[in-house]
Amino acid sequence: MTKTYQNLIDGELVSTDSTLEVVNPANEDVIGLVPSCGKDELDRAVAAARRAFKTWSKKPIEERRAVIMQISGIIKENADELHRLLTSEQGKPHQQAMGEILGASAMAGAQATLNLEEEITEDSDTRLSRTRRVPVGVVGGIVPWNFPVMMAMQKIAPAMLSGCTIVLKPSPFTPLATLRLAELIKDVVPAGVVNIITGPDELGPMITSHPDIDKITFTGSTATGKKIMEGASKDLKRITLELGGNDASIVLPDVDVEKVAEQLFWSSFQNAGQVCVAAKRVYIHEDIYDDLSKAIAEYAKTVKVGDGSQQGTGVGPIQNKKQYERVLELIQDAKDSGYQFLLGGEGGDPSGTGYYVPITILDNPPEDARIVAEEQFGPVMPLMKFSSEDEVIERANNSEYGLAGAVWTKDTERGVKIAEQLETGTVWVNEFMQLSPFAPFGGHKQSGFGAEYGKEGLLEFTYPQVITLKRDAAV
Repeated sequence: MTKTYQNLIDGELVSTDSTLEVVNPANEDVIGLVPSCGKDELDRAVAAARRAFKTWSKKPIEERRAVIMQISGIIKENADELHRLLTSEQGKPHQQAMGEILGASAMAGAQATLNLEEEITEDSDTRLSRTRRVPVGVVGGIVPWNFPVMMAMQKIAPAMLSGCTIVLKPSPFTPLATLRLAELIKDVVPAGVVNIITGPDELGPMITSHPDIDKITFTGSTATGKKIMEGASKDLKRITLELGGNDASIVLPDVDVEKVAEQLFWSSFQNAGQVCVAAKRVYIHEDIYDDLSKAIAEYAKTVKVGDGSQQGTGVGPIQNKKQYERVLELIQDAKDSGYQFLLGGEGGDPSGTGYYVPITILDNPPEDARIVAEEQFGPVMPLMKFSSEDEVIERANNSEYGLAGAVWTKDTERGVKIAEQLETGTVWVNEFMQLSPFAPFGGHKQSGFGAEYGKEGLLEFTYPQVITLKRDAAV
């Protein structure tokens, strides 16, 4: 029997007459029905958030911190249920789903330890001037389908800690674990502080244009981010945009080929490549290109593609049909263009069940190939040769995106020097996808606007307010 889920509005679980179907990408079965909200439900949620803001924003930060820590604990206590639900709606293998759930718990708990200190800018005989941080108000959060629980919490936690309230919209493809979390925290979070509503894609622009929402925080594609920025400009909403990436990895000739092959594989293929900071362009020095490309392909043959709920699965399905068809189109374009494949290249089986794409590794396609120039967001890995550092740095930077990148080398000093020349918000040396709740995460160029995580991410939910006292004033 398909379960029907409810939204969280003003501290109550709420249903709607119309619903949306949620599909398991592993077998295309309908596994849940969720409310299909429109303007009326959004207005109710925003009004509740506006009322709650008046009291929540005035609570001491220690009280707000304590509630976030409770949420963190609830996620951890219910990790077994939540990670299985996450796999069923998103497709990622159980181990990776558990990593996301526990990561969301840990991230929320860590961010709850941050503070918003006042800064004294002048303390003289004549004047005391201090800068404090005040919450912006009601936040509209829009979450993607690749890491739905993690992305939800990286918006909810800093919003709550800053004193804001939030109306959160999960992706219609992956709302189930987030709605189950809403049920679990309903009696912990004061009414109206966190509201979670589901709906079709049309609900997103309604949130962006709503006159009583003060800030938008969005994770998703660059194309959608541009539309949000345009919509938010009408009433000068504050915005944080974490957008697309076409992340480059640079592999220098001194690496241990056998050791780095497995790490490079997972830097591209974790979550079936559906990671904004996955390695989507891998540049390998020509001296080791043949050996390393062969080692990656051989390791890839040992990884099972299949249902994420089945033991031994390493790479699950693409999350939804639209993205599945786009990845197949990119692979077909590469075939039609005559590019060489080290593995895969046959595409999926459109007549089969589930959105499975075989692991696909390309052998030195040109820079202007679509499968190199565009963000694949699927289990596709183009490998390219390079001969000099200056050349590869220029090629890596030749992108409209600038989210993340990586350098692999035994010479760490050399690796850091290369990292400092990459035009991205984050660069890893000898690791991948390592995000800290205490370090800012955001993109350069068309990969984003603003930051998440760390003190910088928390400040995104606040305004600076300067209060100046004139001492011994004659009034």
